Amino acid sequence: MKVGKCFHRKILNPCSLEAHNYQVDPYIGCEHLCHYCYALNKVETDWGKEILIHENFVKRLTEEISSLNSEDIYMGMNSDPYQASERTFKQTRKALEVFAQSGFSASVLTKSGLVTRDIDLFEKMPESSVGVSLAFQEEQTRQLFEKNAPSNEERIDALRRLKSAGIPTYTLICPVMPFITDVESLIELVAPYSNKVWIYRLEMKSTEDQNWQNIESILNQNFQELTEKYRKIAFSGDHPYWRQLRQKLEELQSKKYLNLQIRL
Repeated sequence: MKVGKCFHRKILNPCSLEAHNYQVDPYIGCEHLCHYCYALNKVETDWGKEILIHENFVKRLTEEISSLNSEDIYMGMNSDPYQASERTFKQTRKALEVFAQSGFSASVLTKSGLVTRDIDLFEKMPESSVGVSLAFQEEQTRQLFEKNAPSNEERIDALRRLKSAGIPTYTLICPVMPFITDVESLIELVAPYSNKVWIYRLEMKSTEDQNWQNIESILNQNFQELTEKYRKIAFSGDHPYWRQLRQKLEELQSKKYLNLQIRL
């Protein structure tokens, strides 16, 4: 993997997620290269070959947060902060060190067990939290859509270790792939180690987007009977599939007293 430098892009950016004003991507691009990822629709490099890191990262991040009151910064919006290059470049750990020293905290989303390396820093940030994302219960199917990402086993082990260390944890089941993702079995798998479980649907914007073209190609090769169904379901939040699943999960939540955040 070639790792280049980015000189002009801001590091601290507005965040569209609830409860977070700002987000930081320590890397521009993501080696996990999940085929369904919305960030693929605005790539600057070929993520299979090159990602970018910010020049003078610590100095610039320190300057950019200096005008803010202490708050929780989200990490994991457009790239995984613990992708493979983090073992070498430690951009994410550097960011966490800046936040901890400045009285900030971080909410991190990842697919990598490498996140447990930084438990010592999360412990210094009382408002921090760490989550992992899952979308598939079967390893063979998972590899069709996200073959470069770590296994579910690694992610769940990371959750277990984080929770044991007293770090608030969450799971993001996303994207829910119709007729492929067994949401209930994934909830059962992660519930013992997650303070909260977020559930988001597969949401496509345009048939011209790269992530849809990737998914369509995988479906045509492996789940041909689902391609036309996906054309209707993935582009409509009002489709009966989502309404029925939402009702099913609300009943499960009430029955088992789970902390589910259903965003279908």
